[in-house]
Amino acid sequence: MDDATGLRSWTGWIRHEDRVAYAAYLERTGMAAYRATEGNRGAWAVMRDADDGRTEVRTLSLWRSREDIAAFAGADIERAVFYPEDDRFLVGRDETVEHFDVV
Repeated sequence: MDDATGLRSWTGWIRHEDRVAYAAYLERTGMAAYRATEGNRGAWAVMRDADDGRTEVRTLSLWRSREDIAAFAGADIERAVFYPEDDRFLVGRDETVEHFDVV
């Protein structure tokens, strides 16, 4: 992964009981789309349960360049990308993403 220069991070929240179904859905949608985009160097989803009945979901993806991120996300790489059934699962979501330099 030493040729990755950027990390993209997005956060959303689901109900605890949707954890398994959402993980499968996320793998078919966002994770598959990340990995299929030229310049992607890896993608992961992590989850942690909160005490309020929600599970925090974070997606992390490594990229070769910001141009490669734009090939996935569109010209405004700060906006999150959503999929048709997201409303079924997400009880909260960040509309934007964070980008970090990999050092």
